[in-house]
Amino acid sequence: MTGLLAAAAVLTAPRWLPARVVALRRRVFEGVNGDHAITFPNAEFGPDRFLEVYGHPAANGRSRGAGLSDLFWYWLSPGPEVHQEHLEAGPRYDDAARTTRALLAGPADALSAAAARCAGRVLDERAGGRATLVRLRDLMAPVWAEYFYELVFGEPCPRAARDLIVGHADDVASALKCTGLRHPARRARLTRYLARRVAAGDVRRPLPASLSPAERVHYLQGTLFTTGVVQMSEAMAHLLLVLAHHPDVAARLAADPDDDRYFAHVLDETFRLYPLFGIAHRVTTGDIALDERTTLPAGSVLCFSYPDYHASGHDRPEVFDPDRWDRVPARAAHHIPFGVAANRPCPAWRLSPLALRAATGEVLRRFTLHSTAGHTRSLPNRGPCLLVRVGEPLPPRHLAVLGALLRVRDRWEDVWRSVVQLVLGTVMVLHARRLRLAGRYFDTRDDRGCPVPHRPPHTQEIPE
Repeated sequence: MTGLLAAAAVLTAPRWLPARVVALRRRVFEGVNGDHAITFPNAEFGPDRFLEVYGHPAANGRSRGAGLSDLFWYWLSPGPEVHQEHLEAGPRYDDAARTTRALLAGPADALSAAAARCAGRVLDERAGGRATLVRLRDLMAPVWAEYFYELVFGEPCPRAARDLIVGHADDVASALKCTGLRHPARRARLTRYLARRVAAGDVRRPLPASLSPAERVHYLQGTLFTTGVVQMSEAMAHLLLVLAHHPDVAARLAADPDDDRYFAHVLDETFRLYPLFGIAHRVTTGDIALDERTTLPAGSVLCFSYPDYHASGHDRPEVFDPDRWDRVPARAAHHIPFGVAANRPCPAWRLSPLALRAATGEVLRRFTLHSTAGHTRSLPNRGPCLLVRVGEPLPPRHLAVLGALLRVRDRWEDVWRSVVQLVLGTVMVLHARRLRLAGRYFDTRDDRGCPVPHRPPHTQEIPE
């Protein structure tokens, strides 16, 4: 009997084990990290108050005073202290944000053409056969590595540089998802390459004047070649996996590639169901009065849940339905794919839809998409998908067999991957807490990142 129960537990593991491990991971992260964070929306202050609190002028602290910051600085090193998303509000943040906007600016036609060119080049290189099984995030990473390289340096991306950027971005993404540990040496290779290019004056726009030469390199690496590449690769993987699961939507986009309105609805629905940010955390720099009974004191850690907010106020929120945006304008819905304008909005809010649409057009012009793999917001499986060349369809029986095999492989991978995430996630949380990268930094720096002069202790402060 014991043997039968053990065998049944093993055989049914794909159904029950991943969810149990995810729940355990969540408890480990909450317990080990030690933040007493307040998550919005919650039972007392629901979605109707979400934007009010998120956009409050005092909800503008980013790193100082939050244990969560130690973890994110750990994952995003080197140089998280000058990453645009982790700079505290002030002149240095304004300088970095202004530089990022300048690097991402340009005529819409030129931004779209560059995305199409980069996507076409990578697709022709990596998926040349009749049918190719890929991981969508891995397929898309070289596209956006080339794209951001062109935006930064104004020239085509050499293969060696692309490999450095992709290796670094994959290392960060794997660490963030707890599917792999960090490899600082791999990241340092990109840092050294960018340092040479910055020293030679190759960047097409001036870098933030308020940063030191070393900090400018780290700013460039973190903002453009980490967050830019990772987030666009993730966004594209979510979008293409949605199209693989909804062939009618993909067929409509392929049949009318000039239908900007329908593509916008598909993209909005993709971001609604699979927001790139799960939780955005902020630290209050002043008191926030929520009502006559509740005030959030300065120094409070606030966590804003994008999935919970996006799921509220919609009929059948679990269903992928691009046509819902014909009935409800995106601006009137609980929908903030690029954050809120009052509190560090995504600098790529204009560029992203243009570039994603152009790259998607290149994919659909070449392939039909097929996948039976699971699709979650965090996408730890990196989006398994079969690309079939347009005009060379596979027999339905072959597609059915491949789909069944892909489904089985993905479910069993989910079993060992969830255990790996639990182990590696716990290791990295503990390591990050021991290093205290953000905490140690702010122990010796003010909000502007300037060194705090050492003050000898007053005699009354010297312990006996």
